Amino acid sequence: MSSRRWTALAYGITAHGLFGLGVGAMVVGLSTGLTRGGMTALGPLQGPWAWIANTLLALQFPLLHTPLLSVRGRKALGRFAPADLREDFGTTLFAIFASLQLLVTFVCWSPSGVVWSPSSGVMRLLLWSLFGSSWLLLGKAMWDASLALQTGALGWWAAFRGRRPKYPPMPVLGLFARWRQPIYTAFAAILVTAPVWTPDRLLLTAVWVAYCLVGPRFKERRYAARHGESFLQYRARTPYWLPAPLGRVHHR
Repeated sequence: MSSRRWTALAYGITAHGLFGLGVGAMVVGLSTGLTRGGMTALGPLQGPWAWIANTLLALQFPLLHTPLLSVRGRKALGRFAPADLREDFGTTLFAIFASLQLLVTFVCWSPSGVVWSPSSGVMRLLLWSLFGSSWLLLGKAMWDASLALQTGALGWWAAFRGRRPKYPPMPVLGLFARWRQPIYTAFAAILVTAPVWTPDRLLLTAVWVAYCLVGPRFKERRYAARHGESFLQYRARTPYWLPAPLGRVHHR
């Protein structure tokens, strides 16, 4: 097997391994109200230092996630791949970095030790059902948007086969026929429906849900520049963040 294929395979294993670890850390972190973590060089931080560090952890995801999708961001990420694979590995590199962001947030979080509402009985069952359903909604949205693109497989798999990545068309079917940002809606739903509330989770949820509401606006600017009139027409007929009623769904 050629060195190019070995390199592509190594990046693929890294991307999907980190993706699994990042998602797993998020599931555990949210389902326990961020009562675990603190794996820093100094261990869990205490007092004001813990809140400063946790705020920075919460902010680093939205502050870096969107800029890294820009032209400059993609160029910056490209430095972490061999020169001849930088353009092909765009989605793979972004998936690696985004997964690291998730992993660092939940592994390095310093818990306050305060638990407000450990749900029990019927309420606990209801919250777990909503939490699980939100994850299923996210999976469906990622599938409709192209799972290979969302997980970074698009880049490394094309390089492994000796081809250039073939990017999917703008998503307008499935959940995207009902509203424009189902991935962000599902992500916010996951944050809100987890079964344990703590001050830690309130901080993270406030910051990340705010990003889920505002961040897609920057994404849509890129879509408008890339897809032009087709995106503008799609935007005009499709709600932004919540699904349209069944009778109002329009298909191309």
